[in-house]
Amino acid sequence: MTAQSFQPLKIFNTLTRKKDVFVPIAPPYVGMYVCGPTVYNNVHLGNIRTFLSFDILYRYLTHIGYKVRYVRNITDVGHLVGDGEEGEDKIGKMAKLQKLEPMEIVQRYTNDFHDVSAIFNLLPPSIEPTATGHLIEQIEAVKSLIKKGAAYESNGSVYFDINKYQAGGNEYGKLSGRVIEDLLNETRELDGQAEKRNPLDFALWKKASPEHIMQWDSPWSMGFPGWHLECTCMSAKYLGKQFDIHGGGMDLKFPHHECEIAQGKSLTNEEPVRYWMHTNMLTVNGQKMSKSLNNSFLPAELFSGNHALLDQAYSPMTVRFFMLQSQYRSTLDFSNEALKAAHKGYKKLANGLRIAKLLAYVQEDDVAEDKAKIADIEKAIEGFYAAMNDDLNTAVAFANLFNLLKYINMIHMGQLKTAALGEETVKKLKDNFIIFFEDVLGLKEELSEGYAILDGMLKLYSEYKLSRNYEKVDEIRSYFKNQGLVIRDTKVRIDWAYEE
Repeated sequence: MTAQSFQPLKIFNTLTRKKDVFVPIAPPYVGMYVCGPTVYNNVHLGNIRTFLSFDILYRYLTHIGYKVRYVRNITDVGHLVGDGEEGEDKIGKMAKLQKLEPMEIVQRYTNDFHDVSAIFNLLPPSIEPTATGHLIEQIEAVKSLIKKGAAYESNGSVYFDINKYQAGGNEYGKLSGRVIEDLLNETRELDGQAEKRNPLDFALWKKASPEHIMQWDSPWSMGFPGWHLECTCMSAKYLGKQFDIHGGGMDLKFPHHECEIAQGKSLTNEEPVRYWMHTNMLTVNGQKMSKSLNNSFLPAELFSGNHALLDQAYSPMTVRFFMLQSQYRSTLDFSNEALKAAHKGYKKLANGLRIAKLLAYVQEDDVAEDKAKIADIEKAIEGFYAAMNDDLNTAVAFANLFNLLKYINMIHMGQLKTAALGEETVKKLKDNFIIFFEDVLGLKEELSEGYAILDGMLKLYSEYKLSRNYEKVDEIRSYFKNQGLVIRDTKVRIDWAYEE
């Protein structure tokens, strides 16, 4: 079963400001580029939300049959403090503070990013290029833009010419909705504009000051590439001059993505991207997450609970589940109440996953077919796909997943016979629940012990209970509790489950 069975996939396209039917340039192939981290510090939760959103898109596109080339870059040069064009490079500044080589900083925080991504069960991209690994492509792109008259050299730096771009019938600001006149008013008072013909012109190559650590030779000066240039060059190299999807956080719409469009179109005379996607921000108890407000926390602090704003520790899959309960374009508000509710919801689904994997059809000739329940299961499966096809509405997709869970639990508790559903429906119920949970939503079980060990302990529990060795019974109950599990001792069976 695929999503195409019900309705086409629609994606909210920032460029058109509406949900557009997704039609790739060369189906079944899809090219997707996502702006990766600037590796000068530990990855933060805002980053994770963005990368999780595109992890879901990557998984879902693959699930419905597309062959996806997912490119996500590592920015290891050119991103200046304050996201502007003056001042220190973020990586160079951290290198000075920690008295390390810049590439030591890059390696340290790239490793951290990969480690945290794995903890959150994010699939690695197909290609993960770095800015410093593509300096030749960036210098060649600058040469080409100068030759086309789209850029100019000034005192060893090279700037993109916004006036020339506009004169060519292009609209700078169309992605973000920014108006040129307003932008000009915002930039007139800023420093560092003397080299530019227009205050809005942005750097393609910057001449480095003597104290600037990260610099390379070029036809114009010893310097470094502008932050925006790397994504244009790397996306074109690995996905072509026009590709399907470009994603990132909403804070990148301007100026980063706006500049990418201008550079790309000037180089190829084509719109570089068909669908632009942007994730929304994180808040904490209704306030914007910010270091200055002392309300931001790192993933490691969430997992340990070691933060003044946290009541307890939260597992990686609890946080993943929590983030997916909100559609990626919605603001996501962190609170202990919401995280605790997510913990319970995730554990219910994880219990359902284990039960689903053990689910087996049992034929009973004297059991009547329950058409209403069969239809409801079909409706939940279709509802999951419909939600995902509606701009990846994971919040509604989860509601349908919980509806499937209801029937899995009914079978497990002996309240519903598999024969009443039929072999085909039982298989659909089982297979779709497992696939939706693991493959599409990317959730997984969090067990410190394997099934075999736990089942063995449960067997001992039954034996000790039968022999009335209650001291050992209590020991085994404590053992399970320490694993975040609970023993369910009912008239139907003795079993273990995740503690909700």
